[in-house]
Amino acid sequence: MSTSLTLRKRRRKEHITIIGFILPAFLVYGTYVLYGIINTFYYSTLDWSGIGPASQAVQTGFANFSKLLKDGHFAHALGNNILLVFVSLVFQLGFGMILALIINSRARGTRFFRTVYFMPLLLSTVATGILWQLMLDPYSGLFNGILNFISPDQRLSWLGSEQVVMFAVLFVICWQYTPQYMILLRAGMTNVPDEIYEAATIDGASKWQQFWRLTLPLLSGTIKTSAVLSIVGSMKYFDLIWIMTGGGPNGYSELMATYMYKKAFNQDQMGYASTIAGCMVIISLAVIIIFQTMTRSREDRN
Repeated sequence: MSTSLTLRKRRRKEHITIIGFILPAFLVYGTYVLYGIINTFYYSTLDWSGIGPASQAVQTGFANFSKLLKDGHFAHALGNNILLVFVSLVFQLGFGMILALIINSRARGTRFFRTVYFMPLLLSTVATGILWQLMLDPYSGLFNGILNFISPDQRLSWLGSEQVVMFAVLFVICWQYTPQYMILLRAGMTNVPDEIYEAATIDGASKWQQFWRLTLPLLSGTIKTSAVLSIVGSMKYFDLIWIMTGGGPNGYSELMATYMYKKAFNQDQMGYASTIAGCMVIISLAVIIIFQTMTRSREDRN
């Protein structure tokens, strides 16, 4: 009887200790994330400029959501976000895997390449945006200099052309964030025992077979985590687009976050901007749930 009582007291102390460690983080998360999300959906039901108390704003119900469904600018911005998700999953993860394999190899100079490949991620986003603005300048930029060398009198407005701007910015985003996935995948590769590859080599497996049959399956958890980070980051992306183009020209590089910012702070439509933010939350959750369901069903089949 005394033993069971002692075990109960010990478990109660453990539970109190666990709650004590979790509670501060939960309070911060609840205050700055959950409360903010709830307030966002509340503001989305208002016709509010952001100036003055929200309690005195006019209630509009779901009028802002109805307006958003008919908003062509938002639909275009959503399309750009989906394009960014696709490019991030294919190119950032793809090139991140290639770079991770290079720096994980035993070739000479891998320490040097680890530093070089990681450098884009060390730069601040503002510095990166200004740097690439200068390089993509139509008159004095490096890219047009190379283009003129190949084809004289040829000049391309990389950030001013409606047909080119999104691809130029996507290239810069991939350049900056590919090292992040390189590091994640490289960390996953270090957890794979060398004995597995040695046994595969003895059995006559080629490097390609080892990568396809061993590396990819063993990195499935890391790849899935990287993909989730890529999707979430792409759906709420803002900073580099805003610095380089501001969503222009004519909204052709607009994203949901830049469109939301303009509505909130340039046009004083805080209620409508909150509607955009709420839709960003809903769409991001829906995409993540679909992705998780698809990957889980594939894992179950395997």
